[in-house]
Amino acid sequence: MASIEQIGTAPPSPPAKIFIRRHSVLTRMTHWINVLCLTLLLMSGMQIFNADPQLHWGNYGAVEDPSWFEIASNQDGDNVTGTLRIGRLSITTTGILGASTADGEMMPRAFPAWATIPSYQDLAAGRRWHFFFAWLFVINGFVYLAYGLIGGHFRRDLAPTGEEIAPGNIWHEIKDHARLRFPKGEKARRYNALQKLTYLIVIFILLPLMIGSGLTMSPAIDAGYPFLLDIFGGRQSARSIHFITAWSLVAFVVVHIAMVLLSGLWNNMHSMVTGRYAIINEEANR
Repeated sequence: MASIEQIGTAPPSPPAKIFIRRHSVLTRMTHWINVLCLTLLLMSGMQIFNADPQLHWGNYGAVEDPSWFEIASNQDGDNVTGTLRIGRLSITTTGILGASTADGEMMPRAFPAWATIPSYQDLAAGRRWHFFFAWLFVINGFVYLAYGLIGGHFRRDLAPTGEEIAPGNIWHEIKDHARLRFPKGEKARRYNALQKLTYLIVIFILLPLMIGSGLTMSPAIDAGYPFLLDIFGGRQSARSIHFITAWSLVAFVVVHIAMVLLSGLWNNMHSMVTGRYAIINEEANR
């Protein structure tokens, strides 16, 4: 026979929200160092690009040589216009690229002053900024790589299963993302297949290409490791690859930030600061 306490006491309902450990301390630290490094690398990189706003393939590339990419300015009297050219396609970009306002006056400049470090044109200063944060970025990357391999982070959190990378599942996730349907409940405990594949491409393809091509542009590095020029097809090809991979990372960051905002800014930021991520307990809602 049930006791009075048993009859009158209902089982406690499960919490509607639970917190899980999403990111380790080292993951969070390296993430925010990367944010700082990539921001300053991009701004100082644009400063360096302004000194020679053309891209070529091969070993050599001068102003008169054919280029596949150029941010140019044209001056006709007091009128300054800017253009962005990719191959034979040319787009007028006056006010943003090629020609932008500085001290109230339209000036010829590939990237505008507000986007570069320093804001005034100074190649030497831009290089100092770029090299310092490039080495900090590389060291930080090696720390994360060692943790990912030794600590099992890559195997445990980023390695996709055969079921996850099946074409049907990938297509399903693409449609869910397009409809802004994000994982909930137990599925929110781990990265989905698109996240895993994207992070792996960035970590093991884009970043090595960006770092390797950056090193290849250094005559001092080439003197010690001349095979780099063969791998990247010449110093100018390395510069082009460096530019492409850098802006591919920018595209990744833009999409990444958009997903953070759309899937829950506070929850995502909270998890990257404290490591704790809130998920909805589906059983509590039944």
